[in-house]
Amino acid sequence: MGIGDLIRLLGDGHYHSGQQLGDYFGVSRTAIWKQLQKLEAMDLPLEAVKGRGYRLVDRVDSLNGATIVSHLAAEPRQHLKRLFIEDVVDSTNTFLRERFQQGAGHAEVCLAESQTAGRGRRGKAWSASWGRGLILSMGWRFDGGVAALEGLSLAVGVKLAEVMENIGVKAGLKWPNDLLIDVKGEWRKLAGILLEVTGDVEGPCEVVIGIGLNVGLSEAGRRAAGQPAGALTDVLEAQPSRNQLAAVLIEALIELLPGFAHDGFAAWQSAWNRRHAYANREVHIHQGGEGYDARALEVDAKGNLIVLVDDQRHALTGGEVSIRPSRDAR
Repeated sequence: MGIGDLIRLLGDGHYHSGQQLGDYFGVSRTAIWKQLQKLEAMDLPLEAVKGRGYRLVDRVDSLNGATIVSHLAAEPRQHLKRLFIEDVVDSTNTFLRERFQQGAGHAEVCLAESQTAGRGRRGKAWSASWGRGLILSMGWRFDGGVAALEGLSLAVGVKLAEVMENIGVKAGLKWPNDLLIDVKGEWRKLAGILLEVTGDVEGPCEVVIGIGLNVGLSEAGRRAAGQPAGALTDVLEAQPSRNQLAAVLIEALIELLPGFAHDGFAAWQSAWNRRHAYANREVHIHQGGEGYDARALEVDAKGNLIVLVDDQRHALTGGEVSIRPSRDAR
């Protein structure tokens, strides 16, 4: 019996007695009780009613590979090589990097219910409670060199924003890799994007694109985020199906990636700038251990962020750079 199997059963909205659970999994009630004690620590509150049994307070929309594939259109389904659904991994990005090391990885997708060592930019952790987030990584092999991939993370952000807009969510982009959501007039972080590239400057190279998206978010999850965080359930009446959402994201990436090395970020520049959440706003920039104020302008054709410092234009090229609105900077 895995913890994931127990979560899927208790998340169906019905009560299950300890005896029923023990019989179902073929273990003792003591073994069931030990597993139940783990759920609260996983940010999965449990409801117990005498004479009826146990259930999770919130229903769990579990990931299902067959359901995801069934929602894919014919063409992206043909391009998708493998789809992995994992209960727990250290990192979906790491999972696919290892697949590349094994000679596979291209056009493969890994989704996980939870990860123990998820990463964001600048070494920050990315965590998500079981069943509330969408943790997805896709691997892609490019024949050209790394230089041809300038701005790819920003183009992924545009595709992610388009997916959100198609389900009625107002989304903004924060350079270089965050998707923001408008919650009662305030921008909050909805998703992060992490690209990991291996290969030659001249080519070929392999890219793993990781996306962490808050579908729902508990109060504990908001506190752990370390910054204003939002979720789709903040602005939608009902939580969207994670399986359907995963299928749409996979389709969006498969639509983007084959032509990016040829078209470059210039084809996505105007679309990104239209969604720039901090355009013409005062921001505080942390770079190389130092901080300074600037006015954010737009991104250029290479995906660099142009800022104005003392009436001088400067291009930020990524790396160890963090940007916050000035009112949130200190």
